[in-house]
Amino acid sequence: MSEQASGLSFFADATQGAQHHLRAGLRLDGPFTSTRLVFRFPRWVPGSYFLREPIQHMFDFTAVDQDGRELSWKRVGVDGISVSLRKASTKVSIDYTLLAKELSVRSNHLDTTHLHLMPPFTWFWPERGIDDARLNMLHNVELVAPASWSPATQLTLVNQSTAESNGRWSFTAFGRDMLLDSIMEVNPNEAITHDIDGRTHHLKWWDSGGHQPNAERLQAFIGDMENIAKEHHALFGVPEWPDYTTVLHLTDTGRGGLEHMNSQTSMMPRACLFPDHEDEYRDLVSLFSHEYLHQWNVKRLRPKCFVDYDLQSEVHTDLLWWFEGGTSWLGDMMCVRSGAWSEKDWRLDFERKMKRHTTNNGMHRESLAESSHDAWIHLYRSGPYTRESQISYYLEGELAMMCLDVELRRRNNDTYGACDLMAELVRQFSIEAEAEEPGVDYNDIRTALKACPGGASMGPFLDRLVRRRALPNVQRALSSFRLKLVPHANDKEGKAWLGVHLRETAGRVLISSYHAGSPLRECTQVGDELMAVDGVRIKSSAHLKKLIAGRTGDEVKLEHVHEGIVSNVVVTLPPSPQHGVTLRGKGNARWKAWITTRQKN
Repeated sequence: MSEQASGLSFFADATQGAQHHLRAGLRLDGPFTSTRLVFRFPRWVPGSYFLREPIQHMFDFTAVDQDGRELSWKRVGVDGISVSLRKASTKVSIDYTLLAKELSVRSNHLDTTHLHLMPPFTWFWPERGIDDARLNMLHNVELVAPASWSPATQLTLVNQSTAESNGRWSFTAFGRDMLLDSIMEVNPNEAITHDIDGRTHHLKWWDSGGHQPNAERLQAFIGDMENIAKEHHALFGVPEWPDYTTVLHLTDTGRGGLEHMNSQTSMMPRACLFPDHEDEYRDLVSLFSHEYLHQWNVKRLRPKCFVDYDLQSEVHTDLLWWFEGGTSWLGDMMCVRSGAWSEKDWRLDFERKMKRHTTNNGMHRESLAESSHDAWIHLYRSGPYTRESQISYYLEGELAMMCLDVELRRRNNDTYGACDLMAELVRQFSIEAEAEEPGVDYNDIRTALKACPGGASMGPFLDRLVRRRALPNVQRALSSFRLKLVPHANDKEGKAWLGVHLRETAGRVLISSYHAGSPLRECTQVGDELMAVDGVRIKSSAHLKKLIAGRTGDEVKLEHVHEGIVSNVVVTLPPSPQHGVTLRGKGNARWKAWITTRQKN
């Protein structure tokens, strides 16, 4: 390759916020290895296992050479563009506009108040026409935005200037993954910077409606972020990366989180920072901890097939129960161990999760290993019957990890747990370790477990958790702490039950999904309207509950509408299976040790 070969130069212009138009492009110097350059948009984002099509938001594409002469081009496939070079071409510039209107943690959003930029949703990447080694060189990024804004990003700032009403910032990033797996949040709010164990952490917030968060609640969150980060550091060690950026989007109802190298974007309803909104604040703290933990468990420790990302195609692994479910479990443990959550917070959150767990029956039809593959086709586009045959590797993986942790500790007298196993796997197999082959597969995890204190014979235990279609024995795990799950006080035995989720539309009560064992499952369908019980018109879902209250074992005549036709069905009302649960017991010394900080005073 020529000595003049270099990395790529990208740019983005965020000065058309009123139209939600983000101007973007790429400058590519020769040498070229072909007379045809092929560019493609990445189709999925690490951490979000669903193929998307960023190219659908693109228009006004142009390509010119070093003299400004237009080059011919054409679309190729669903995600690419092919540009034809002239013999004398030494430089190519492509420019285009993106509609940046989708407000989510996975996409670009631009208006007159901010820019959230996701590189995989912003820039084409060359697939053909240059030496592949150039993709892992030092890349340049130039951003133009209103001068009153400032950017937060893990990219390295090398220069900034102001011309009239616009600011211009120049950044660098080394290699494809560091650039593609980054974010930019650009808005007028100053980043809040604080030091945690010698590492600089930035918090950049933005509110979709322009609301100013409560100062005391925001400061409390900053303090809890510090405590949680220190708890992570106590387990994994103080990270080598110099800084970390948290982008917090506050919205009306939106929620989500996505991890990146040395950063995260978390989106929460703004009520999470309202005074006395403890449930919402608990969720905010959990989300931050989950995404922060991904710095080790996903970004550094990866499935083998994720070490070198193929972002154009689905990439399957059996291990999302570990990388997402395990992160959910340990992330929340970090919350309670650090003091960001109280013991009561953990119990309330666990009861919420167990209610979700007991209303699904997919564990009898799908294993955790199988559910990882369903991420691409079910998790982001579930239907009304999904809960009957699919499971969430987040929730069920979290419960499986808890059971694994408790059993391992039982066998080694509480000296070593699943959190220690995760830290050991990071040490041995992370992309920054000196392993001959970074990344893990199931056998690596199983082998490491067997090498743990007390883990010599735990291989079959892990196999059952991950590969069997069966519920994890949560009750047995809790009994180790002298805790147990009992029916919620509001779910008294004998309460009549229809086993359906309902939605109300234009005064009609419609079936939206079924619980396991619902007496209506075989005689109605999703979308049917429930009209009357024993001739009494149903006014609302709450009214329906009153109509069947206290009638366990009774036969009732239910009038319903299917495809515009009124039908009658007689059903016997079963008792409620008591989906709501309460965690009872004060817990023993093992429980107290389980939720105690690992930080050294």
